[in-house]
Amino acid sequence: MQRFRELSPLRKKEAVFGWRLVSPAVILIGIFILYPVLYNIYLSFFEVSLTPGVPNKFVGFQNYRELLTDPTFWNSFGITMLFVLITVFGSILVGLGVALLMNKEFPGRGIVRALILFPYVAPVISTVFAWQYVLMPLNGPLTILLSNLGIMDVTQDLVNDPNNAFLVVSFYSIWKNFPFIYLMILSRLQSISQDYYEAADIDGANGFQKFRHITLPELYYVIGSLVLLRGIWNFYKFEEVYLLSKEARTLPIYLYEKAFTGLPELGVAAAIATVLFVVMMVLISIYVRKVLKW
Repeated sequence: MQRFRELSPLRKKEAVFGWRLVSPAVILIGIFILYPVLYNIYLSFFEVSLTPGVPNKFVGFQNYRELLTDPTFWNSFGITMLFVLITVFGSILVGLGVALLMNKEFPGRGIVRALILFPYVAPVISTVFAWQYVLMPLNGPLTILLSNLGIMDVTQDLVNDPNNAFLVVSFYSIWKNFPFIYLMILSRLQSISQDYYEAADIDGANGFQKFRHITLPELYYVIGSLVLLRGIWNFYKFEEVYLLSKEARTLPIYLYEKAFTGLPELGVAAAIATVLFVVMMVLISIYVRKVLKW
């Protein structure tokens, strides 16, 4: 990069003008993103006092030692990683399948396309209550159906059962978020030139061969970016999981319980948030270099 002093007067004016344009955004990012992150890291080295007038006590890496030797933390970490894998790849597969179907011409396609977006645009609280009603013991429509099919007992509470809550939350997340995947993939599908498919038809390629050698390569970076975004969002996912079932025991719920329930341990909670941040930054760096090749 050319040094600022070596630039011509016109280039210097353009550079200064460019910084003036981006400076409001840089300042806002610093205030609302960078400062909270740094302050959270700072708190993770203290035993945070909730008593007015009593200063925080510096404990060094004690919060991290306590955290990394806590079996509950590692259990929640494993559950969170499994949750991310299931929900990300589940929503990608469902979104891809629906996008391929919606890319075909059929009567009423516009209405169906709009209806598919309903789970994503509907308020979280309303969809959570709908799922809780459908899976309600004794009276839930899906519970009654599964009971009549002999799959489960009608008295079983799938939502609040620790053995099943994780799967319920995972299926809910896939259902709730696949429309976003579908929309992004569909927009890319519609921009693929039909000349590729016509040339493949001339060469005698079947449907699977066209999907493998034309459609998938064209969708590679779209799907790769969607995996990255959904992975980040689901790694920190709290409101959907907490509202539907607290028994899912993911890391954000563990963090919330440490920070706001019982005797709050804000220093430990800050350490959890810092570990989440570091793990996510490492995973993003590896993924971006190896998969997206940015």
